[in-house]
Amino acid sequence: MIDRAATFWRAHLKPLFLLSFGFSLVSYIATKTALVVGQRVAPLLYMADAESLAKEAPEVMLPQAAVTITLWTGLFLVLLWVYWMSTLAAARYVLTSQLGDPVRPADALRRAFSRLGTLTAVYLLSLGWSTLVTCVLMLPGGLLAIAGIAVGVTSGSNTVAIVLGVLGALLAGLGMVAALLWYMLRFLLVPPVLAMEDLGAWATFRRSGQLLSGRVEPGFLGRVMVRAMILFTVVSLILISVQLVSGLPSWLAMLPYGNPFEPGTMARTPQLLLVPMELLQTVAQSVFSPINFVFCALFYLDMRVRREALDLEHQLDTTPPAA
Repeated sequence: MIDRAATFWRAHLKPLFLLSFGFSLVSYIATKTALVVGQRVAPLLYMADAESLAKEAPEVMLPQAAVTITLWTGLFLVLLWVYWMSTLAAARYVLTSQLGDPVRPADALRRAFSRLGTLTAVYLLSLGWSTLVTCVLMLPGGLLAIAGIAVGVTSGSNTVAIVLGVLGALLAGLGMVAALLWYMLRFLLVPPVLAMEDLGAWATFRRSGQLLSGRVEPGFLGRVMVRAMILFTVVSLILISVQLVSGLPSWLAMLPYGNPFEPGTMARTPQLLLVPMELLQTVAQSVFSPINFVFCALFYLDMRVRREALDLEHQLDTTPPAA
């Protein structure tokens, strides 16, 4: 599957780049805007001595930290929505090509924007459902942390309270990671479904889940969700490696001004030096990120071929009637 995705990506590099670059640029602009806004609404967090200031005046830093967390959470939701849109457009191009029909990047974009309202509705449904799942998965860790606080208050044993608190925090953190992985897998096929099937929001929500349920082969690896998890993890590791390599110029540009991973360093680095490096990173992402889009589209196609004989159905639809 991954080899097929890489082969298609190499053969259609230019149109996939054109489809991806616009969305990558929107994501970059949104991220840069959030950074500028964050520097204005929470300037103390971007100071060189922010850590010492937080210890000395936590009542001043906490409100700004809350505003920053809210801002970056909103940015994450926007970037995820843009990711769905870009996957939808690329999936339309990939799947139409795979079925042997002529297609242009403009056609794929037209299809993506025609499904904008439905995609947004499904996206909101996915956020609501994932919030519920996240609360359930983090509940054991939260209860354990609360138990630790209760033990510390009633018995006065700080050691037990700290141990339970740390274990609860770790368990809650693992729950959050599991919820994020579940979200990415559960809604992996939403963009391809929107790209190829004229369904409403709720029908798309259910359809994507149906395609990922059950098994297609005997054995543990025959379970669709397991296959999706393994393949998605491999593709994600490839893209993370590309992200790290493409981010090196930006980190090197920030290095003379401090730790590249501190918020204040990015603020202190001259933008005339930093922006070209970030744009270079955006171009690199636009070149390689379509591998993930192609994989999602081919996985959707594979599920439909295995379960619904999509290729045979398409051939029957396109075969001219006998004279």
